[in-house]
Amino acid sequence: MQKRMGEAVARVARKVNDTVENKTDSLDLANCKLIAFPVGIYKAVRSVTEGIHRISLANNELKSLTGRFLTTFSQLRELNLAGNYLHRLPEEVTSLLHLRAIDLSRNRFRRFPEPLAAVATLETIDLEENEIAEVPTEKLASMASLRTL
Repeated sequence: MQKRMGEAVARVARKVNDTVENKTDSLDLANCKLIAFPVGIYKAVRSVTEGIHRISLANNELKSLTGRFLTTFSQLRELNLAGNYLHRLPEEVTSLLHLRAIDLSRNRFRRFPEPLAAVATLETIDLEENEIAEVPTEKLASMASLRTL
């Protein structure tokens, strides 16, 4: 088991280093078996956070996101959180002033994540395969940029 954990940590480190060294606009940590966003990554990417526009944390085991994650990556345009165990988003999602697309499919939402309604730039919200029974149509109608739900 320790060998597998070591391999997982090494894979995350390689992906983070690739983003930092190549100054790419994407950080892909999909399929890394993460149960939380690694705190050490904040320090590793601090020199390039302003340039990161896309993050994928798809198909991990995340149960929550911290406000720190959202405020650190304030320039995000796309955020893929599909295939996790999320059931809510922190209020800090409203600080993502450039966010155009968020994928929250295959999570554990039972209610529409209401902070998203305050993100004026959102064009696409994917909530497929959640357990949402009620959609706040009035709030969605006020989202001028929203094209796909």
